[in-house]
Amino acid sequence: MSRCYLRYWAGWQLSLPLMSLLLSSIVTGCNNQASSPPPAPQVETVASPSDRSKVVTTFLPMYWFTKAVAGEAAQVEILVPPGTEVHEYQATPANVQAIATADVLVKNGLGLEEFLEDTVKNAGNSKLKQVEASQGIKPVTEISPVEETTSEEEHGHGHEHAEGNPHVWLDPVLAQKQVNNIRDGLIAADPQNKATYTTNAANYIQQLQALDREFRQRLQKYPNCTFVTFHDAYPYLAQRYKLKQVAVVEIPEDQLSPQDIQRAIAAVKKYNVKAVFGEPGTDNRLLKNLSQDLNLTFRPLDPLETGETNPQYYFTAMKANLKSLEAGCQ
Repeated sequence: MSRCYLRYWAGWQLSLPLMSLLLSSIVTGCNNQASSPPPAPQVETVASPSDRSKVVTTFLPMYWFTKAVAGEAAQVEILVPPGTEVHEYQATPANVQAIATADVLVKNGLGLEEFLEDTVKNAGNSKLKQVEASQGIKPVTEISPVEETTSEEEHGHGHEHAEGNPHVWLDPVLAQKQVNNIRDGLIAADPQNKATYTTNAANYIQQLQALDREFRQRLQKYPNCTFVTFHDAYPYLAQRYKLKQVAVVEIPEDQLSPQDIQRAIAAVKKYNVKAVFGEPGTDNRLLKNLSQDLNLTFRPLDPLETGETNPQYYFTAMKANLKSLEAGCQ
């Protein structure tokens, strides 16, 4: 007796006519199964981590853009921990090891990642392909005023944007160019995944285009709105949407000096400023008190150097920036 027949033998207590009909159906079904075996399950072949390209990125925005393009086709890592100041970052032995074993290095460029040159040299990876996300983007030196506060000796560093302001990722239009550059770099290094990189980049760029439209629509009511920042990070964003940034310092300081506050007050009066912006995650009590004394709006404005590693966080943070700009310009 076949196994298929035995599976149904527990029904013997049924009436004989019903038993005959049931057995007939069972036998027919068993015969059909024998003649037409079920198709083998399809198994999707997924490359193991060791088979995928290894891509290292410098800091958070480069990680977001690269991860969005690569998806699961490549292994993507980040060198500068989120929340760490990238302008003055000092490389670690782990960074050297990561670059030594990488296939691709994605950087912003425009002189931002000063730690990279020696780190790449120490890694000794002759096969490393470097992708500069800002390639082809014309940098600016000074779109909006920068009110310098104290001497370089007082600050303890002499950092300047020698190659132009590097904060291009804060402009959704220039971010599209960066995503395209990253896509092309990944395809050149890993052509077998060209279709994946192309599709993923197109999807992310569509979101960037929608973000740009939202910025234009909501900020067009505030032409030439002027705001003070304590980080010279927003000239591209300001130029794109016809705003005006006045930066009191180029790079955020751990603590504002009395000279910084004095220069901020002078800038407010000089440029008819409407709002003062601090950075999230920092001690902004002094700025809040200053804005109250000057009857100004105080809001956070995020340079996107900290946050979640999900590539969608770029849009979350940028929409929060849009909300702050809107409130500060009213």
